[in-house]
Amino acid sequence: MMSGLASAAWLTTVAFLWGATNPLLKRNSKGVEKIQKNGKISQFIAEFKFLFLNWKYLLSFLLNQSGSVVYYITLASADLTLAVPITNSLTFIFTALSSQVLGEKNLNWETLCGMVLVVAGVLLCVLSKTELEEQTSHTAEL
Repeated sequence: MMSGLASAAWLTTVAFLWGATNPLLKRNSKGVEKIQKNGKISQFIAEFKFLFLNWKYLLSFLLNQSGSVVYYITLASADLTLAVPITNSLTFIFTALSSQVLGEKNLNWETLCGMVLVVAGVLLCVLSKTELEEQTSHTAEL
C-alpha cells in the first residue's frame, strides 16, 4: 500500500489532469450543439466525427482520460477515504484556475476563500491519515 503522501501526490496529479482539461473540453467542443441530423444514430455519428476529427478536442480528451488511467492505477493502492475527497475537491480548484487562465471566468473573493478552505480540508485529511499510519507502524514495532 502506498503511503498517504505518495497517494496524495498521484491523486493531485489526477485532479490537475481532470481540472485543467475540463475548460479545454468545453471550449474545444463548441459547435457540436449546432449539428442537426435526422435520426439518433445519424446525430451520434455526426457529433462523434465532429469531436474526434477536431485535434484540439481530441488532445484535451486524451489528457483527461490519462488522468482516469492514473486514478485507476492509484486506487489499487490508495486509501479510498483519501482518494475521493482529494481528487474531487482539487479537480474543482484546478478547473477554476484553468478557467481563469483561459479567460473564461474571473475568480472572485468567495471562490478564492472556498479554494483555500478546500486545500485546508484536503491537507487535514492527508495529515490525519499519515499521522494515523505513523502511530499504527509505531505501535506495531512495540
